[in-house]
Amino acid sequence: MFVTGVGMSQIAPVLPLYIRHLGVEDSSVIAQFSGIAFGITFIVSAIFSPIWGLAADRFGRKPMLLRASLGMAIVIGFMGFAPNVYVLIALRLLQGVITGYGTACTTLIATQTDKEHAGAALGILSTSNIAGSLLGPTIGAFIGENFGLQNVFFITGGLMLIAFLTTAFFVKETFVRENKKTLRMKEVWDQIPEKSLTITLFVTFFVLNVAMYSVEPIITVYVFQLTRSAGHVALIAGITFSASGLANILAAPRLGKMSDEIGAHKVMLIALVAAGIIFIPQAFVTAAWQLMLLRFLLGLTAGGLNPSVNVLVKKITPSSLTGRVYGFTMSAAYLGVFGGSVLGGQVAGWFGVRYVFFITSALLLANAVWVYFKVYKKLSVKEA
Repeated sequence: MFVTGVGMSQIAPVLPLYIRHLGVEDSSVIAQFSGIAFGITFIVSAIFSPIWGLAADRFGRKPMLLRASLGMAIVIGFMGFAPNVYVLIALRLLQGVITGYGTACTTLIATQTDKEHAGAALGILSTSNIAGSLLGPTIGAFIGENFGLQNVFFITGGLMLIAFLTTAFFVKETFVRENKKTLRMKEVWDQIPEKSLTITLFVTFFVLNVAMYSVEPIITVYVFQLTRSAGHVALIAGITFSASGLANILAAPRLGKMSDEIGAHKVMLIALVAAGIIFIPQAFVTAAWQLMLLRFLLGLTAGGLNPSVNVLVKKITPSSLTGRVYGFTMSAAYLGVFGGSVLGGQVAGWFGVRYVFFITSALLLANAVWVYFKVYKKLSVKEA
């Protein structure tokens, strides 16, 4: 999951440079192509995640892991041979089609792990995925600077091949297909017992990813404003962005275990409120190190959100539909990544960089209020 997270995100810092390398000279055109190439993978992934979730419920989760990891190894490797920007965009689109590793992996862990340890297991999984996604830009920038832009794709493709081999030889699954009939979307929805709660969890997952990625388009600009120097801006921005990923690595397994002990709905509500509050002071920092510290604290709180959402989805979803529902959850995540990137860029362009933090905070806190009434109170009454 860590490697696939890196594979999905490592292209972000090198994409404009690679597009220039492919022969596009005009800066505005490079920006347009970069936005298309970055966003198209996540939009297409959002469409195909439920499809791969269905396939996981029908044929097993391990086959989906092997399909996705080998497919991504080939497609990402071929990006290094792209002769022009149009082929690059086509390959990014194809990458979005064949992804589904995260959906199948989450489903496999959720269905193969006993209820007492599901939170901790999903916490470790969530840590790997988010850490890969957040550290990916720094890793991609490091490889591009030291080994060349094309080697970013070759090395990532090689890592995906390693993920394929380790999955093939070391991942075990006991799979029995529970539902022999392929259900339509309406039939799946009709069988979900907690519809309101499920929608709330989808929205929460979407908002979380919007919040984590809203700063991606503007963080380099913000660091430049804080340091007032062009020296090492990219490196400082990469470290600042990745600080939340490091915190996630530390926090998610512990908070996942805590969700098993005190209830996932409690951890989720506290984490949402804390994350919403921590975004506010990020708009008032006067030095890059202050922003790094706050991003680290944000990562600690965000570490409690992904595992909590996944645990609650597992808890309220019939086992025969787990793959389909986790597919929709991943779609919400991919749309959140795309939506966050667009939101951050547009808000910064229209109102200024600092307003990105205010609006993101408002989204998280509004979502926390909704979660309180739709999830926390409902599940607390059931516990009582």
